[in-house]
Amino acid sequence: MAEGKLLRVLRGGSGTRSLSLARRGLQHPPRGLANLSNLERLSLRDNQLFSLSHEMEALSRLKVLNLGNNNFEEVPEQLKYLISLQKLYLFGNKITKISPLIFDELKNLELLNLNKNQLNYLPPEICRLENLECVSLENNKLEKIPKEFCYLQNLHELHLSHNFITSLPEDIQHLKKLKILILSRNKIESLPDGICKLESLKILDVAGNNIQIFPIAMGYLQLEELYCEDNPLLQKKPVSAIQEEDILTLKEITARFIFTQLENENPLLCRAVKQNPQAQNLLSQRQECAHCGHSFLSMWLECVRFIDIKQKRMKTSKNLQLLPVRSLLCSYNCFYQRDHELFGISVL
Repeated sequence: MAEGKLLRVLRGGSGTRSLSLARRGLQHPPRGLANLSNLERLSLRDNQLFSLSHEMEALSRLKVLNLGNNNFEEVPEQLKYLISLQKLYLFGNKITKISPLIFDELKNLELLNLNKNQLNYLPPEICRLENLECVSLENNKLEKIPKEFCYLQNLHELHLSHNFITSLPEDIQHLKKLKILILSRNKIESLPDGICKLESLKILDVAGNNIQIFPIAMGYLQLEELYCEDNPLLQKKPVSAIQEEDILTLKEITARFIFTQLENENPLLCRAVKQNPQAQNLLSQRQECAHCGHSFLSMWLECVRFIDIKQKRMKTSKNLQLLPVRSLLCSYNCFYQRDHELFGISVL
């Protein structure tokens, strides 16, 4: 846009709905933006901005704002006045923090792109952005995500590649609409069981982490794409094992007896458990033997079974044929039965 035309737009262009001021070497937003009361799309990307003027607060109808590739060190608080904002791009800046105050009014925000910044922390107040559908935080310094993040009920896409994340909260199971989860190039050692409850999940990328084995119910996910190259996945290499005796604690023996009685619907025990919240909490940690199906509490043998991933008809990492999935057995007696495809995990 020529400079003369730009000046005319800023002075009296109240009907203007879209404006691009990209690649103009701007250090400050131009004066007159407040006159563009009907503006819906504004691009200020690829400039040298480090702050926004108060004139931006007048753009209450703005739906798309691109501030990518500038010099912001924090998310500008003026954004909280953009109550109609649906898409916000802040990639390629120097942002190290986000003020929780901006989350209060951005109720219509659907897309948030903060790729290539220096964030190492996400405020839990991000859960107030209840209409978020896509969040991209690739190439930051995040070590974890807050559990409150997992209550974004409308989230469809979550991109977290190239961070320093070591684990995910079990609450991730609450992201019921999540379809795409990108976690590649982090430091994740294991995925939570809750990830297997994401019934809408279609694409999972965990390439380049430290994962050896996947959660128990991994095989039930209806994935269309799975990428897990460059992980130290367990391999199907049987080794000899030493016969061991099962020595159960009194707590474990009692728990297994209670589980059996509850399965048989013992009325006295059922009534007693219902009246004891502490017992309910303890028994909620119940596990199930992958061989005999009996319930147990904490004395278990961790094993691995291998899923033929080629039968799943999904796009996956090159050369991936067998996916190692965690399985639990209640005893060595079950382990040494020969009618299952479970392998012990050897420590070398």
